[in-house]
Amino acid sequence: QNEKELQDVVKQQEEKMLQLIDKSGEVMRLKAEVSELKRLLQRAETEAKVLWEEMRGKEHQVDTAYVQERVILRREVEKLRLLVMEKENENIRLTDKY
Repeated sequence: QNEKELQDVVKQQEEKMLQLIDKSGEVMRLKAEVSELKRLLQRAETEAKVLWEEMRGKEHQVDTAYVQERVILRREVEKLRLLVMEKENENIRLTDKY
């Protein structure tokens, strides 16, 4: 009788652990999605910022190649800034973990 109860409890615990693992995977997936959306938002904001800066002083003569180059350079700067932040966060997580 006790052995049967123990087996039932173990089975329930295993089911709860599997549910937690599933939820953990879902949380990780959602975090990755949020990260990607933040990156896309940052990219759009960067493009808008460059375009507004270029359009501010110019009426009709806009050098599109120059604007495109500035957008690309600004994206690279933002990408590098994001990579630095990610590495800093990773270092913090590692130091907290150990």
